[in-house]
Amino acid sequence: MARIVVGMSGGVDSSVAALLLKRAGHEVIGVFMKNWEEKDENGVCTSEADWADVRAVCETIGIPYYAVNFVREYEGRVFSYFLDEYRRGRTPNPDVLCNREIKFKAFLDYAMQLGADALATGHFCRLGEAQGKKLLLRGADAGKDQSYFLYMLGQRALAKAMFPVGELTKAQVRGIAEEAGFINSRKKDSTGVCFIGERRFKPFLKQFLPAQPGDIRTLQGRVVGRHDGLMYYTLGQRRGLGIGGIEGAEGGRWFVLAKDMERNELIVAQGDDHPLLYSKNALGSGATWIAGEAPAAEFDCTCKYRYRQPDQQVRVTVMDGGRVRVAAKERQRAVTPGQSMVFYAGDVCLGGAVCDSVTDAGQAG
Repeated sequence: MARIVVGMSGGVDSSVAALLLKRAGHEVIGVFMKNWEEKDENGVCTSEADWADVRAVCETIGIPYYAVNFVREYEGRVFSYFLDEYRRGRTPNPDVLCNREIKFKAFLDYAMQLGADALATGHFCRLGEAQGKKLLLRGADAGKDQSYFLYMLGQRALAKAMFPVGELTKAQVRGIAEEAGFINSRKKDSTGVCFIGERRFKPFLKQFLPAQPGDIRTLQGRVVGRHDGLMYYTLGQRRGLGIGGIEGAEGGRWFVLAKDMERNELIVAQGDDHPLLYSKNALGSGATWIAGEAPAAEFDCTCKYRYRQPDQQVRVTVMDGGRVRVAAKERQRAVTPGQSMVFYAGDVCLGGAVCDSVTDAGQAG
């Protein structure tokens, strides 16, 4: 029997993870992490409902439960990065950093202080082992696989990690929760920014970064509208541009092609197949590898340039200083600076890097 701390969010996945471990005979401790402090219009802390669900589930299972506050760590290690990326005109993915810095660093350290043998979460992914090293594998439910968000984890974290629902489908997880009588068995999946959740994006970001409106123009220099601030837009975006009724513009829907940070201008074009939105080669930085090092100086694998994207065939070249060059077999649409490029060999997540730029947008081939 092992002592296992379960990171419980109030959602159904972590609740079932705790139940499965308890049924397996382990000593299970449920811990709720509070990483964001905010009150709603009624003055009620928005995390209170989740904490209430955690308490109810733990009492149903019959395990002790605690709450721990990592607000300072979250603000310093994750949210500051989130804001810095938007200041740079990039589109960050804070969830991957949140998993490394909060769940599997600050929280893992806390779990070890409680005398835990392992830290379990409700992530849909699996663990394996080869040549004495831990492997991070995709979850059995391809539609819910979350290995993409865990690519920054290393051997220390994975050696102490457990993912009890990784072999299950989401439907199976909900079925187990319902059978157990969990209050949250039909609770909606959490979305939005890690620990912050769903927000109306513009009003939320405006609280922390001053908006700087500017012109929306075409490549030919024609001003076709006004933007609310470059931080609110991402490459390839079609909705919310507010462009309409432009004389002589009959080429289809407008989309974001680029951001001119120096002039504070949003560059747009019409037609989904505009060549400048497509590229084969991307440069990334901050590369991390599950095994502690890259498979080789140059290797073929598949890549996800964004979470919901099907795997793309690529060739990765590893350079100095944590940089990589990623050459795709097929041209990719709207590869976006700030987003994570995550590499796979079959079901095995190899690691990944943050996209900095594309080098051949608009070139044929």
